[in-house]
Amino acid sequence: MEDIARRGHLKVYLGFAPGVGKTYACLQEARELRDAGKDVVVGLIEDHGRARTRAAVGDLEVLPRIQIPHRGAVFEDMDLAALLERRPDVAVVDELAHSIPEGDNPEGARPGPGAHHTKRWQDIETLLEAGIDVLSTVNIQHLESLNDVVESITGQRQRETTPDSVLRAADDVELVDLPPEALRARLARGEVYSADKVDAALGFYFRVGNLTALRELALLWLADQVDARMIAYRREHNIEASWPARERIAVAITGGPESETLIRRGARIVGRRAGRELHAVHVLRDDGLASGSAALLDRQRALVHELGGSWHAVRGADPARALLATARSINASQLVIGQSRRSPIERFFGAGVGARIVRFAGDIDVHIVTHDAVGRGRARAARDPSALGRRRRILGWILALVGSALLTAGFLAIGRETFPQSINLLSYITLSVAVALVGGMLPAISTSLLGALLVNWFFTPPTGTLTISEPESIFALVVYVGVAAAVAWVVDGSARSARAANEANRQASILAELSSSFLTADEDVPSLLVRLRDALNLGAVELVRRPEHKEDREVVLGNAGEPVGADAPRRLSLAGDLELRSTASELAPADEQLLEAYGGRLARVVEHRELQRVQMETRELSAGNDMRTALLAAVSHDLRTPLTAIKAGISSLRMDDIELDPDDRAELLATIEAGADRLDDLVANLLDMSRISTGMVPVHRIPFAAVEPCLQVLASLPSDAQVRLTGETEAVCLADPGLVERILANVLENAVRYAPDAPIRLEVGTRPGHVVFHVIDRGPGVAEHEQEHIFTPFRRLGDATTTEGLGLGLAVSKGFAEAMDGNLTAEATPGGGLTVVLDLPDNTDPYDRDQARGMGDRRRAEQERHAS
Repeated sequence: MEDIARRGHLKVYLGFAPGVGKTYACLQEARELRDAGKDVVVGLIEDHGRARTRAAVGDLEVLPRIQIPHRGAVFEDMDLAALLERRPDVAVVDELAHSIPEGDNPEGARPGPGAHHTKRWQDIETLLEAGIDVLSTVNIQHLESLNDVVESITGQRQRETTPDSVLRAADDVELVDLPPEALRARLARGEVYSADKVDAALGFYFRVGNLTALRELALLWLADQVDARMIAYRREHNIEASWPARERIAVAITGGPESETLIRRGARIVGRRAGRELHAVHVLRDDGLASGSAALLDRQRALVHELGGSWHAVRGADPARALLATARSINASQLVIGQSRRSPIERFFGAGVGARIVRFAGDIDVHIVTHDAVGRGRARAARDPSALGRRRRILGWILALVGSALLTAGFLAIGRETFPQSINLLSYITLSVAVALVGGMLPAISTSLLGALLVNWFFTPPTGTLTISEPESIFALVVYVGVAAAVAWVVDGSARSARAANEANRQASILAELSSSFLTADEDVPSLLVRLRDALNLGAVELVRRPEHKEDREVVLGNAGEPVGADAPRRLSLAGDLELRSTASELAPADEQLLEAYGGRLARVVEHRELQRVQMETRELSAGNDMRTALLAAVSHDLRTPLTAIKAGISSLRMDDIELDPDDRAELLATIEAGADRLDDLVANLLDMSRISTGMVPVHRIPFAAVEPCLQVLASLPSDAQVRLTGETEAVCLADPGLVERILANVLENAVRYAPDAPIRLEVGTRPGHVVFHVIDRGPGVAEHEQEHIFTPFRRLGDATTTEGLGLGLAVSKGFAEAMDGNLTAEATPGGGLTVVLDLPDNTDPYDRDQARGMGDRRRAEQERHAS
């Protein structure tokens, strides 16, 4: 015998419509396994009256079905317990997604394992866990993820579905395929449905278009699963080479204007061939800075999605290797790149990214596509000429002119011959670097050229002219200009990068701050506006709801700062009729984008919170309606019962034609009194429940001995009640003794009612800062999933309607306990029964504790004397 710890093997035959032959193929394999020596049992086969399927069962062992009564009818289903006991090597279980009848037995539709299963795939899971191999069948329309798609194709919604994960977890999935025309011919011959259903089926569900679409769904779903398993296999075995089982085309996106041309070329290569996929790959700079126009990238991403492709953004220091690594990870067979934009001078200094991609592509085919930007230079992040600001540029020019003049004047004042020419040139280089830091590239280059002219005129012999007598001076000036320009270019680039990084960091911080505020559930709109105003320096901000009609007034939902008004310089229309107003007159482009993005987020927050408010109001109204409905139902029955008894007793007493003896009269009067008492209790419970629901329960906390209300309650119980008081009878409690007595009375009354012949124990205990009362019975108990519902108003155990009372006793008791900052809970009694726990906080001081304990002792002594 095999080890029962081994999990069974599941094979599923997948079809696209009834009648393709799934069950027949399943039975055919079952017979082959039986002939090979396997122990095969048919757990359940649905032949739907098809003779060919019934004949395919042949001499296979078929397990008898179990009868399940449900709502006056009898259904047949698989006997899972018998199949587990029979324990074959292979079990045939048809129709994976089939629903199992619930049955009328509350303990489950079937005895034994799987009593509460509602789906056949749950039965199959139990068989697999027992080590039994299973052969099963399912149609593609029964998969949960495709339910809506199938409904849109066929116009019919499948009520029986199975999670996709069940089918994905199968060890083998075999597609049973058949051309739609062949299936329709099989249907027309009466091999699928009876003759009276053939015409309707051919004209509705089994139309050629429906069958073709369902067949494609089945093929694509199975292809995806095969592809996923292939990717998992390559990952497990560390296979990096591409396996072009499915044609995937990757397109390299630089963020430049030529990328749209490459995307469309990739889409044309993909064409309309089934199974081909388009993937766009954009490599981000490793330093985190923008590598292209954000607007262009957004437009290109939208184009990719419009053409049915996928967008991948990866980061890497080497774009060629990052691009190829991504292409191999998605198992791409072809790669589309653009022809190099490098100028001839740039190509002189080394091969571009395209050349390196071709060199390292290996088994991936590379398509190099020409475009309009060929030879125009490499793609660079767009530079904003105004990034430094007008003030910084003006300061740069001033520093260039004034600094050059002062430096020259200083050297002339010291003396022309004091310093060598190299010191003069280094000083002007330093000035160029300073100008580059302040004003950018253009003022710095101008400073270096101006410095060369000044050094030539004032400090290079012959002075006073622009001629140079010594060749080494010419070389020095040329080197100076080149070094100054290079240093200025590097400094300017570094400064721009630092500014861009700082700006990106600032925007990221703003995004993080605003995102955290929007994710905080307890923040209101004004506080969100304050955060938005402070983050973007917007001055005063106001969110209003514009009027729908001219006669209506606008509604201000919140503001930060002074009221803005309708004449605000900046007004942003949001979703619906919302408008965000600000007194900020000018914003940077990046801040404009942030404002628009988070204005939309703010509108969604407002909409979400309004929906929450409406939902809460609806829930409250629904709860109120449920309460009123339950109250009317309870009042119509439970208040009428004591009134009927009272009226019958009074009517009997008033009858003149019947002479009642004293015993009969006493019995009728007792009935009237009991009914009146019952009616009084019901009305009192209703009033208590109304006080609890409105939070108007008066609580008078005093220190008292915990045994006092216990003795009061025990004295009021029927003489035949088997209730025993145990535990720490010396305990002292700080609470309302009247409410505690009401709680214990209600709980004990329920215990006696549901367990009249079982012993009941009222136990008093303590723990640090708490006094705890336990009412422990040995009755039938309450199911675990019902324990939290027994405190619901108008809820009786088992929803019984024959029990006296409104079902308010425990609900009122729980309300009283919570009014005293305590709690009332229920739990199962070990060995059977129910334990109700009343937990009350206790913080009495020692003097009050001693006083209350003495009163409790006297009360207990009086009770014992009375009992004797």
